[in-house]
Amino acid sequence: MKITILTMFPQSFSSLMTFPVIKRAVDRDLLTLEIKDIKDYAGGSFRHIDDSPCGGGGGMILRLDTLMKALSSSLSPSSHTVLLSPKGKVYDQRKAREYSTLSDLVLVSGHYEGVDRRFEDHVDEMISIGDYILTGGEIPAMVIVDSISRLLKGTIREGATEDESHEKGLLEYPQYTKPVDWNGEKVPEILLSGNHGAIDEWRETQALLDTKRLRPDLFEKHVLTERERMLLEKSGGLSS
Repeated sequence: MKITILTMFPQSFSSLMTFPVIKRAVDRDLLTLEIKDIKDYAGGSFRHIDDSPCGGGGGMILRLDTLMKALSSSLSPSSHTVLLSPKGKVYDQRKAREYSTLSDLVLVSGHYEGVDRRFEDHVDEMISIGDYILTGGEIPAMVIVDSISRLLKGTIREGATEDESHEKGLLEYPQYTKPVDWNGEKVPEILLSGNHGAIDEWRETQALLDTKRLRPDLFEKHVLTERERMLLEKSGGLSS
């Protein structure tokens, strides 16, 4: 898979290749990562990257001509293009899974007051990582690269991501390690029982209960299976 990031601040990504999972994906030839400086595509001796908004107003707007040159230089027949913008749909694990199946992804990092509205018509979609405002799209681009890299087959151990939070619309079950007893705070006995069937049932139940308690918004959207409904009824979680 190839991911190209268009940015005005390529130096922001200098540490990205040191992230263990991303580095492993690159070292194993599962991922090619290219960072392109939008300023390299600006015209004129003053490298016109942005300009004041038509009609007046504060801030500076990234120019359409410059952005289009940068985007055009990055396209292949299989490219899927994404503008990182607060206008976009909120990124989630389902979208990460979708992106991980692509062969060529181009991420465009906006900055300043935004981008020329006409540019939005030249990308496949717009994505936001949350309902808040950042200085630019660089951090969202890093989030997306990290979330995709770990899903590429061969990057991490097979099956390691299957039970993680948000993979099935639920939070992950609680995890424990040694010491088994720390100042009276003990690991649940079931996890020390060696009964793997009972442990699996406990974990499924806790994932449901934690989601209901901590993220009721996710729980309300989740369609319970017959098994999940049975586990909740058994635990008393449906009545609480």
